Amino acid sequence: MRRALFLLLLLGACAGAPRQPPVETVAQVDLARYAGTWFEIARFPNSFQDGSGRVCTHTTATYTPKPDGTIGVTNRCRGADGAPRVAEGSAYAVPGSGNARLRVSFFWPFYGDYWVVGLDPAYRWAVVGAPGRDYLWVLSRTPSLAPGDYAEAVITAAQQGFEVTRLVATPQE
Repeated sequence: MRRALFLLLLLGACAGAPRQPPVETVAQVDLARYAGTWFEIARFPNSFQDGSGRVCTHTTATYTPKPDGTIGVTNRCRGADGAPRVAEGSAYAVPGSGNARLRVSFFWPFYGDYWVVGLDPAYRWAVVGAPGRDYLWVLSRTPSLAPGDYAEAVITAAQQGFEVTRLVATPQE
């Protein structure tokens, strides 16, 4: 009897909320074209940019290919007091991902997922998220993004199941 009750509870848990399909990345990222500086246009609030009194504005990310095939990552922002904050890290492309799935580390040996889920064909904007849909960034090659391009980037994220109402604009100069 207990076994039957356990199986019923297990089946009920499995039949709960519908599951979303996995996040999909773009098919291919040309890392040479992706390299350089990107301006953060919007993001999901997160602990490393917004936690414990931290507020990051004027945020950029610069990607630099290295001879060993890894990518140097430099994130810059202004803190609440206006002082610059810089985080240096490295990344590598996950084999077989078309360079669209990166693993990024700012504190070895810890790595996070950086998945390119949307990319303008001319590499003017990118949408970057994580497979758990808990992180999301809209990036641009310029400090501002035309409303139509921003809308396209947000729609791209929404189609992947990201809660785009959580996006917060990042002030830029």
